[in-house]
Amino acid sequence: MRATLAHLAVAVPQSTSPGARLLALQCALRADASGHVQLPGGLLRGMRLCGRGELWEELEYAGWLRRMAGRHPQVAVYLLDTAALFPQPDNRARARAAQWALHPAPLTVPTGLPPAVRLTALALASHTSGSTERGDMSALARLCGHSPQQTAELLDRLVAAQTLAGWRHDWETDEVFWQLPSAPRTGHSHRPTDDCSTS
Repeated sequence: MRATLAHLAVAVPQSTSPGARLLALQCALRADASGHVQLPGGLLRGMRLCGRGELWEELEYAGWLRRMAGRHPQVAVYLLDTAALFPQPDNRARARAAQWALHPAPLTVPTGLPPAVRLTALALASHTSGSTERGDMSALARLCGHSPQQTAELLDRLVAAQTLAGWRHDWETDEVFWQLPSAPRTGHSHRPTDDCSTS
């Protein structure tokens, strides 16, 4: 998952919106070996991106995919980014990864959050393994197409949504540490402090 996010971070323009990035991720994970993929309307509705033609236009304009004839609300596309089809796990594992991207455990993401917040949660979840809840601020920002300042604001929104219990940024190492609501508290606070100031 992290490799796919990292590939998309360089394969699509930095100006690509979070919603378009979420669609690109699903396409990359659900495409067949020839680069064809069909996203059903139910999936797009669940992602709250159904009928968002401008998102597909972004990816077409970037030369990343081409839309094909499909029955509304299903969207059929062909990936022009052949590097997105690099050898990956079998189809079943890719399907599981695509589903996980919609519900990125161990983070609990409430429905209805904007794509930018959901994409940030996905990037954090891809860096959360066992007791490891840390990542490089610049790397996280790059995965999401955000600036570090925007990423800090989105982390605050994840705290407000109770997806995170808190977070902090170590300016010396550029590492970000976050805490899940169910995780036991350690000796230091993970609540945003002056270290997380975006000024």
